[in-house]
Amino acid sequence: MKKLVLTIIVIVLFLNIFLIYNSYASTDKAIPDKTESRIIELKEKEMKTLEDYQERYELKSYGLTAYILHKVQIFSIPVCFLGIIIGAINQFVIGIRDMKAYEKGLGLMIIFVTLGIICQVLPLIFTIVVKFGRE
Repeated sequence: MKKLVLTIIVIVLFLNIFLIYNSYASTDKAIPDKTESRIIELKEKEMKTLEDYQERYELKSYGLTAYILHKVQIFSIPVCFLGIIIGAINQFVIGIRDMKAYEKGLGLMIIFVTLGIICQVLPLIFTIVVKFGRE
């Protein structure tokens, strides 16, 4: 019964995403000037941030690496929280009746906590190695 309900929910979510994507993709309307200017503004802001990183690290490759690590650091937080929540559901809700799900949930939680710590500390390690390791 649980698998059936879960399957129905997943199918409904995918259909909603598919229909929303098709409705936006099929419109032949031009992008409004306000939206287009906002997109250009965001692109220029990100390019300025990238140039700042490249200037701070004195090399384009180091600046690009630092910029990418910063983005990974920001986006890893919600991904890790989501993984920890899924692991907790497997361990504490589904794992009550099934020992394999309990172990799987524990493993998922350990993996995502470790991944989160690595993604948060990696930019700091990179900065320390690049700034103080080149002298």
